[in-house]
Amino acid sequence: MGTAESAKRQRESPAVRSEVGQTDGWTDTAGPHEMAEFKVQMAKHPPQSPLRTPNEHAKDRSQKRLSSESNGTSEGGAGAATPVELTALEESFRRFAIHGDTRATGKELHGKNWSKLCKDCGVIDGKAITLTDVDIVFTKVKKKSSRTITFDQFKEALGELARKRYKEKTEEEAAEEVFKLVEGKSPIISGVTRAVASPTVSRLTDTSKFTGSHKERFDETGRGKGKAGRVELVDKSGYVSGYKHAGSYEKKVKPPPK
Repeated sequence: MGTAESAKRQRESPAVRSEVGQTDGWTDTAGPHEMAEFKVQMAKHPPQSPLRTPNEHAKDRSQKRLSSESNGTSEGGAGAATPVELTALEESFRRFAIHGDTRATGKELHGKNWSKLCKDCGVIDGKAITLTDVDIVFTKVKKKSSRTITFDQFKEALGELARKRYKEKTEEEAAEEVFKLVEGKSPIISGVTRAVASPTVSRLTDTSKFTGSHKERFDETGRGKGKAGRVELVDKSGYVSGYKHAGSYEKKVKPPPK
């Protein structure tokens, strides 16, 4: 009887009690053989963490993906153990790379956004560097079969422009000067186009100069009358048009209040 009960404890107690982290004093009364078996069972069935909902798992995966993209590593990849912090120059490169393209990954920059970067960051000065120079350098550093450039090719292109703009400085100093122009910058989003004031347009929109039926559609302040300005409404007041004393008869006939 004692042997059956001991075997039952060996089968149930370690697995069940390890989940809740309690032994209820069983280890204090167990013998050496039972303790050895208990340790074996604990090794096979370690304490389990509480179950997590699918939303929590999805949230963790999303956070890992965003972290790996921002740090330049891949989940489970060789660089996962040593994440790389993005520099200010690479941050600007990614901002311009995804500008205007929802499918862009931020790892490659196409020619249109490259020209915008050079324009918005002041790399193009109109003298030493023009838009034509920017296009020529882009074609030079990119691969023949590609329409985009990588971050390394991007730095190479900036170096080409730096040597052309800062001829009096060394290659390293010139590159640093151009890098400073780009670091921390973001694409400039143009505002709403404003209407240009034109004498012709002003004359055509001045309601005080309207004539004929168009004049009847607006009041003295230039505000539209709505339906009254489009439809000829019949006057049912009983007075002829243009009569200035309309509504004064009732005031004369009606006796004053006592």
